[in-house]
Amino acid sequence: MLYLWIFLVILGFAFLIKGADWFVDGAAGIAGKCKISPLVIGLTVVAFGTSAPELAVSVTSAIGHSTDISIGNVVGSNITNIFLILGFTALIHPLPVRKNSLTADIPVLLLASALLVGLGAWNCALEWWDGLILLAVFTGYMALLIRTTLRERNEAQTINEGGMSETEPPKTALGRWFARMEEKTWFLILLTLVGLGLVVGGGTLLVDGAKYIASYFGVTERIIGLTVVAIGTSLPELVTSVMAASKGETDIAVGNVIGSNIFNIFFVAGIASLFYPLTFTLAGNLVDALVALGAAVVLLLCALLGRRKLGRASGAAMLLLFIGYYVYLFLA
Repeated sequence: MLYLWIFLVILGFAFLIKGADWFVDGAAGIAGKCKISPLVIGLTVVAFGTSAPELAVSVTSAIGHSTDISIGNVVGSNITNIFLILGFTALIHPLPVRKNSLTADIPVLLLASALLVGLGAWNCALEWWDGLILLAVFTGYMALLIRTTLRERNEAQTINEGGMSETEPPKTALGRWFARMEEKTWFLILLTLVGLGLVVGGGTLLVDGAKYIASYFGVTERIIGLTVVAIGTSLPELVTSVMAASKGETDIAVGNVIGSNIFNIFFVAGIASLFYPLTFTLAGNLVDALVALGAAVVLLLCALLGRRKLGRASGAAMLLLFIGYYVYLFLA
């Protein structure tokens, strides 16, 4: 029975990743046909898609009253994104930190992390009204982000009126067929619905499997949420960042991680808390949320000390902190 649940957990991860991919492709295609700006699509649909695994797992866990997995997935993913993903990627290739990330995005991440700690400690739980606060701040942040990005794009267009670069057509027969089908509205709708179904189904399989494995080995759901589930839902970011670093394409690696972490707190935790209160315990989830806040502080300090660059020393320090945190989890 254990091996079956392990298989279902792996299958759930696969459903989550592929489902999010199809959902983004379908939703972005539909939005494009509706004449929505590609920039707005990238800041909304694509951002939602990259955090769809975390959202599916946290909401499914909240509905099933497994709040330790729900909140553990959010803070665990944020810790993993900074300490493991950025740390490991910086070891491969130094990561530049854009000025906007240093002056705007990282401060917003610090605010989000501090708000999560404060709201969680206030009533020892994230209640539905706390979720509304997080979602309200997120809405304001997204509106400001879209406005700022649109202004920067318009300024860039006045300097250089260049056309869009053409992408190379897919070489395989399957790729050519898929490209043709993406021109059809009915196929985009089907792709979006199937992708959403895979995300929801994958999240359900993952949560149920994680709960069974936790009970089988006598491990708490909090530990499972912070380790197996958090790392699993962060696999797309890990693979993407490592591959980009190996090719020297690191310009947006830090920004993507910061954006994902902001999205996790404001949107994922906010939505999940609307379904069921997410319990914060003094020696449990509150400590983990403080570690996530500390990870954001470490990121800011490394960027400042490295003069807007995460070097190999910063990467090694982040990985050591990640290992130290995991040692604490299993020995505490």
